[in-house]
Amino acid sequence: MEPISLPEPGVPAGNSSSVAQQKFHVLLGVTGSVAALKLPLLVAELLKIPGLEVKVVTTERAKHFYNAQEIPVTLYSDEEEWQLWKGRSDPVLHIELRRWADLMVVAPLDANTLAKVANGICDNLLTCVIRAWDLSKPLLFCPAMNTAMWEHPITAQHVEQLKGFGYMEIPCVVKKLVCGDEGQ
Repeated sequence: MEPISLPEPGVPAGNSSSVAQQKFHVLLGVTGSVAALKLPLLVAELLKIPGLEVKVVTTERAKHFYNAQEIPVTLYSDEEEWQLWKGRSDPVLHIELRRWADLMVVAPLDANTLAKVANGICDNLLTCVIRAWDLSKPLLFCPAMNTAMWEHPITAQHVEQLKGFGYMEIPCVVKKLVCGDEGQ
């Protein structure tokens, strides 16, 4: 695990171009949807953007769908949350990650984590980061679940709850699902 450091202060306007450009920090959350198969591709695409630094927070269930060796950035899970903190003066990982990030993207957001976040449950590193999120910074979420789960009435309520927090939805797409169903 790489050490946590607080973000550098921004470069004031009007400084010369010789000052190094500050990186834009994206924290990518990944949950236990089969769409987590796309994590290596998503990280690779994000890394093509100049000036972007990416870190990933994963749920334990998401680990089932990708190979951690294919993720070329720092990957955090519940284990790191508990290894980092030993006593009162130690950093708290979910707070340090929230401070570090300029933007959070949760992709994919499975039905389970959607329900947790909508109801304020924070029982893993990812949901703790989201619960502690600085609401002045953008948080984008990308729901991904089976169509039957998506069409359940409680899902719409949960999505609206997240929007009510000020989070922005990246809508589902219609396609053939891994289970063979056609839909969102």
